Amino acid sequence: MNPKRTLIPCLTALIFSLTVPLQGFGAESPSAQTALGKLKAGNLRYLSGKSSVPRVDAQRREETATYGQKPIATILGCSDARVPPELVFDQKFGNLFIIRVAGNVTGTSEIASVEYGVQYLGTPLVVVLGHSACGAVQAAVEKTPLDGKLPKLVELIAPAVDAAKLAKPSAKGQALMDAAVEANVRHQMKELTSKSEVLQKALKDKKVTIIGGIRDISSGKVHWLD
Repeated sequence: MNPKRTLIPCLTALIFSLTVPLQGFGAESPSAQTALGKLKAGNLRYLSGKSSVPRVDAQRREETATYGQKPIATILGCSDARVPPELVFDQKFGNLFIIRVAGNVTGTSEIASVEYGVQYLGTPLVVVLGHSACGAVQAAVEKTPLDGKLPKLVELIAPAVDAAKLAKPSAKGQALMDAAVEANVRHQMKELTSKSEVLQKALKDKKVTIIGGIRDISSGKVHWLD
């Protein structure tokens, strides 16, 4: 008897027996409304300082490594070190599929990553998360001279700044910054859908909801946009 012919079927059967009973881990995706509710509740816990999430969670790490990820939401957020989504929304390890880039912009890589979260991970909710005092937005507002590739990134924010100035022509200083931050979140939400056939189809089929939020870096509270 060829030992290899015997061993391969045995290993296959063993792997199947180990994985099948555990399919329940994260198998069901919540609705977009349920996912949003979890994020809102998590932000309230974060604000109260009463987190329900262990920061060292070996069991969760092992579960996600073994059975894969099943996040409840895709977050397109800014790279700013003061806006970590897992902490802001008080979510467990593996609960959020996060794309972070300065200015929460929608370049090709970011859009492709959001598509991956929606199409292959099945996240029912996409959140474009901006924040107050965003340096990238400020650079676009003030037309700050920048080196390297940063001007290309700021170009992705410029249309939002123009929209904010058009909507509020008398706004200056902090008022203009606040308007530009919000306009940028709304602009990037539109860019996601206008540039992605995958997301257009998911929206049409009601498989995903896209929403915007802005985190106040002083209070920590997330303000949700319409």
